[in-house]
Amino acid sequence: MTDMLLTLFSAALISNFVLPLAVDPLLAARSRSQVHALGLATTVLMVLSGVLSYLLDYYVLQPLALTALRLLVFLPLTALLIRPVLILLTRLRPTMPSDGLWLLLLGNAGVLGVVLVGTLNGKGLLHMIALSLGAGLGFWLVLSLFSDLRQRIAENDIPLPFRGLPVELISAGLMAVAFLGFNAMIKA
Repeated sequence: MTDMLLTLFSAALISNFVLPLAVDPLLAARSRSQVHALGLATTVLMVLSGVLSYLLDYYVLQPLALTALRLLVFLPLTALLIRPVLILLTRLRPTMPSDGLWLLLLGNAGVLGVVLVGTLNGKGLLHMIALSLGAGLGFWLVLSLFSDLRQRIAENDIPLPFRGLPVELISAGLMAVAFLGFNAMIKA
């Protein structure tokens, strides 16, 4: 049980897959409602694709010795899951904006990164669920923090060469360094 909790917290805070892999959705989400919609959709997509990819890997790819095809199998599987996830979320939360989320989810390399890392570890289905859930919640946390940071930046006087994308990329880099500070929390 503690191993699952450590995996969950490690994926959310320490090994945050968002900052190195998924900067595009981080910079594209603008409104507060779109941030939460993207965070929820990504979390659900990560958990579903993680579970299905693990089952596919464990019961099909490993017995047939086709583990070299993981990337070629997991990428279309993740892309095919985006539409059902968005349909499910619009039925459960009709007020949540889902326009434009399809491309942001498709371009999110963090989802594929979580699936590949989880299947390479081979620690079991519960570990994959904890890793996927932790990575999704970490993505949502980073999106929320970056949205707040973006609002604070908009209120300040920024020199002209740094306005817009440059200051946002610098901020994302500083957030990545801040999340590296959590490395000393858990000793494996």
